[in-house]
Amino acid sequence: MNQSDRPVRGKNSSKLIYLGLVIILLAVGVFFGVKYFTLKADYQRAQTALAAQKKSVAVLDFTQMFIEKVLQTQSEVDFDTRMKLENAVINLNDEQILGQWKKFTASKTNEEAQQNVKDLLETLIVKIKS
Repeated sequence: MNQSDRPVRGKNSSKLIYLGLVIILLAVGVFFGVKYFTLKADYQRAQTALAAQKKSVAVLDFTQMFIEKVLQTQSEVDFDTRMKLENAVINLNDEQILGQWKKFTASKTNEEAQQNVKDLLETLIVKIKS
């Protein structure tokens, strides 16, 4: 046997080992890349769902405060309570709810106020559901 044959055989097996390692590393890289983008998409969906849930909780809190402080009271709503309600509705950052609130607060008659309360409550319920 010639000595020049042995190193060639060793070089071929080394090349195959390196090629195998490169292929394995590429496969692992692709696997983790796909996993990363999948998890990133799941995270974005979770963030969106969390934001919607927080909004629903805020609307629900306002609705509860409105029912307790306005609908269930026997007396006229005091200034501090009005300010709390006004700030709470503004903090909701919802133009539709704010518009209904302004209609309610601008009511001139009891009948108009009753209709505007119904409309406001309907808007709040729709927002909580969505």
